Amino acid sequence: ADYGLTGVVVAACSPHMHEKTFRKAVEEAGVNPFLCEMANIREHCSWVHEREEATTQKAIELVRLMVEKVKRNTALTPVRVQVTKRALVIGGGVAGIQAALDIADGGHEVVLVEKEPSIGGHMAQLSETFPTLDCSLCILSPKMVEVAENENIELLANTEIVKVEGQVGDFKVEVYRKPRYVDEEKCVACGLCAERCPSKAPDEFNRNYATRKAIYIPFPQAIPASYIIDRERCLYLTKGRCRVCEKVCERGAVNFQDEGETRTLSVGAIVVATGFEPYDARKKPQYGYGRYPNVITSLDFERIICADGPTHGKLLRPSDNVAPKRVAFIQCVGSRDEHGRDGASQYCSRVCCMITAKHAFMIKEKYPEAEVYVYYTDMRTAGKGFEEFYRRGREEGITFIRGKPGQVT
Repeated sequence: ADYGLTGVVVAACSPHMHEKTFRKAVEEAGVNPFLCEMANIREHCSWVHEREEATTQKAIELVRLMVEKVKRNTALTPVRVQVTKRALVIGGGVAGIQAALDIADGGHEVVLVEKEPSIGGHMAQLSETFPTLDCSLCILSPKMVEVAENENIELLANTEIVKVEGQVGDFKVEVYRKPRYVDEEKCVACGLCAERCPSKAPDEFNRNYATRKAIYIPFPQAIPASYIIDRERCLYLTKGRCRVCEKVCERGAVNFQDEGETRTLSVGAIVVATGFEPYDARKKPQYGYGRYPNVITSLDFERIICADGPTHGKLLRPSDNVAPKRVAFIQCVGSRDEHGRDGASQYCSRVCCMITAKHAFMIKEKYPEAEVYVYYTDMRTAGKGFEEFYRRGREEGITFIRGKPGQVT
């Protein structure tokens, strides 16, 4: 203001750090904020080069470049646009559910899109949570019901995103609702259709340790609380015969003419909460997953130990349905591995240590005499009560061994 400046160059750090700060200061002095630029001589000079004359010359050149840029800059005015006050949440796991509820409780409309027939995600498959060992569905189910009952939330299950266009504040999102072949409004989940259905299929929710019918509900607490027909297993949709479910449904909820539906949604903001897929342990053949029935993953364990799982909460070996006397957990399968097939495999997932500690606790609770061994690289217990939980496990007889097994035979 004193010198009547028409532009400013700040030679300092990255514009990501403080560009907004300096532009605001320039604006308060009466200069257009977009006539302020930053020469990044920290990350581009002092942090990456030795303190030599050439480094100083590079810094001088960077400042000169920015001076020339400011001389050629044009004063700009921020653009204001209308915002569609409706949000889209992609993914109906616990993260997507909580995001949808938070936005809806703030008074805004939300569309929650989930590609599976029910919301709940992987958390619905878990038996207990750490470090409190609370029932997983006791936490999740009320939130799922709240989603179904919230007037500000439109739930689109069995639906996938096709295309996203537009910009922040004004997105056009094309979604495809896959055919369910059962009317959600008419179905009361009485179960008579599944009882009479002659076709069976592996139950994905129970990690294929049980079977379900071709017309099924993913799990008892599913939302929407409606059955769905597996078109790959349905005798009518594959071979043109049967239709027993349609005949026994008193409410006429079965609709084999369902062809799905494509819609275009207008939203102003998008939350991506697409969750995770478990690592395919068959990529580590030395451990025998997929060859030995008694080598299982942590998610397999969750369904086996869960009270509403295929064994009704009994920890039984898949090979002979006998309770094991000794159990070993192998940590960092698919992570912390410098020979991994992708860069991400070198990193720690942060959750496996506590998941295994929880599983070891659950075994000790049900089978106090069982021997439990945990083979680990490092114990990562960075959370409230996590370290205490791990230490309590050691005190209760769980054996933690630092080392990665080479082979399972």
